[in-house]
Amino acid sequence: MAIGAFSAETVEDKAGNDRDEVRKPQLSRRLGRADLVAVPEARKALRELLRHWGRPERAEVAELLTSELVTNALVHTDRDAVLTATVGPRGLRVEVRDFVARRPRLRAVNAEDGTHGTHGRGLVLVQSLADAWGVRLHGVGKAVWFELDAGPA
Repeated sequence: MAIGAFSAETVEDKAGNDRDEVRKPQLSRRLGRADLVAVPEARKALRELLRHWGRPERAEVAELLTSELVTNALVHTDRDAVLTATVGPRGLRVEVRDFVARRPRLRAVNAEDGTHGTHGRGLVLVQSLADAWGVRLHGVGKAVWFELDAGPA
């Protein structure tokens, strides 16, 4: 897939047996190195994916958290990244994979600390607003992910 290319596609997830196929809407996008224009583009693509999710209040949170993960990957790694978002019956999972093994750090936000300004708050937002989140290390790099439960509509 070319850098900056976008695709919203359906993937098949086999749930336990071959006759039990479930189609899940999915967004997959490769983000170019230091391409911060990709942040609003990722939000727009996610908004389109979630248009029929039926959880508008959760979709806004998903956009915010996706922006944070995409921005972190592009700013702190100086490498390409890959955004994947999947909507399933249990909710939404968003993952941003980069190619730097250094784990992200949660930074305590101190209103009196002028050195960080608005920087360093992204993972604090993810931690406080996501139903689940984490970091999964890969052979080359890591994936930072979050999930939002579908909950009752």
